[in-house]
Amino acid sequence: MTFHGISPDIRAALERVLGQSGVAADPTSMAKYLADWSGDHHGSALAVLKPASVAEVQAAVRLCGTLGLAMIPQGGNTGLVAGAIDIGTTPGAVVISLERLNRIRSVDADNFTLQADAGCILQHIKDAADDQDCLFPLALGAQGSCQIGGNAASNAGGVNVLRYGMARDLIVGLEVVLPDGDLWSGFSGLRKDNRGYDLKQLFIGAEGTLGIITGVEVKLSPKPGQIETAYLGLPSFESAIALFRQARRDCSDLISAFEIIGSECMELARLADPTIVAPVDAPVHVLIELSSGAAVELRSLLVDFLAGVMERHLVADAVLAESGAQAKAFWAIREGLVEGQARRGYHVRTDLSVRISDIPTLIAQARGFVALEHPGWISQAYGHAGDGNIHFNVLPPLDLAEADARARGVAITARLYDIVTALGGSVSAEHGIGRTRQRVYWTGMSPVHCRLVSTLKNAIDPAGLMNPGCLFPVTETCS
Repeated sequence: MTFHGISPDIRAALERVLGQSGVAADPTSMAKYLADWSGDHHGSALAVLKPASVAEVQAAVRLCGTLGLAMIPQGGNTGLVAGAIDIGTTPGAVVISLERLNRIRSVDADNFTLQADAGCILQHIKDAADDQDCLFPLALGAQGSCQIGGNAASNAGGVNVLRYGMARDLIVGLEVVLPDGDLWSGFSGLRKDNRGYDLKQLFIGAEGTLGIITGVEVKLSPKPGQIETAYLGLPSFESAIALFRQARRDCSDLISAFEIIGSECMELARLADPTIVAPVDAPVHVLIELSSGAAVELRSLLVDFLAGVMERHLVADAVLAESGAQAKAFWAIREGLVEGQARRGYHVRTDLSVRISDIPTLIAQARGFVALEHPGWISQAYGHAGDGNIHFNVLPPLDLAEADARARGVAITARLYDIVTALGGSVSAEHGIGRTRQRVYWTGMSPVHCRLVSTLKNAIDPAGLMNPGCLFPVTETCS
């Protein structure tokens, strides 16, 4: 990582606004803000600013605008696409961390809403909802460290999208500091508000390129009275999609998660926890979860459903969780395989989205390409199949030098993007665009799409100081 020196005059000006504790400009105190958890991305900054209030965020933005300093908003820094880290595009930038804005502002159990500062940890929001016998269903592997403002800015997904939707679907209102330092508040607590443009949607998924989210108002749901979990073994991904179609009909909206895991991923899960044992022995694993209020005979519903699909030979084996601990052990496989990949080292990581019916085709074409053109590399297919999101990752041979693996990885990633694009899919299902996918995002736009997003950016951030290099290549213009 690189540390660009900040002039004493600029540092003094920043400290007058934020105090000495609100400005970090030495390598040791800045280090954790300039590298992501995966170890894939390392960045640079003039300084890290840590405002402790919304008013301080406004003051910092106004001062940075006056000084011409680019601003990179940062939440929990758990992203995977360098959306909150400069990786060489904006050497004159400061990082603005929201970590000190971390209060739960209010919980309204009667109206099923919660307001929080943008820097509030997702798990703390889930716990606050749980304390009021409510559920905030956004569920991510990084929920113990990611922040709700970052979840909103990246339109985070996770395992419960199938039932509850993306972050966009869970947000009632936002509070945003605009590039000129003005504060826009879209808080109302209303589920239905049809007064013209829904301005909050401009900032959800914008990755900090239009302003800095300082507060989030989210929807809560009733806490489920019961949860049933099953781990299934299937002969193929085609069978898994057929199973999902039947599950949607038989179990309706009681399905809260439907995850598929290629059996090849089990080795990675054991890197995270050597004691993990697969409940089934089959080419494809499915983890299905149902949840409901206490009045529904949920276990009987799941048992009857499984009996039916096993009679049709869609499912070869099934294990129904007999306790919360056993259900947790099932989920540990899904969570562990991600950790195991990180422990193994560099790998090609994708976040692809296709129509649900195209999932088997996507996986077959991607596996075929890797096997034919990159022998020795290991394909890994898993994801939130119920919403069309597949993480198709590729592991390099262990004896291949990392520099060589990364060089090959660029070509592999590009080809995987070609495959998903040909299927009418997306190169980003839930991780966002950031800096690592901006070129494929930008070049894949239609001229009209390009004009619209450029018009929005130029109108709201005419100086181009909000997270430059993220989403938009710095030197790109519409043709």
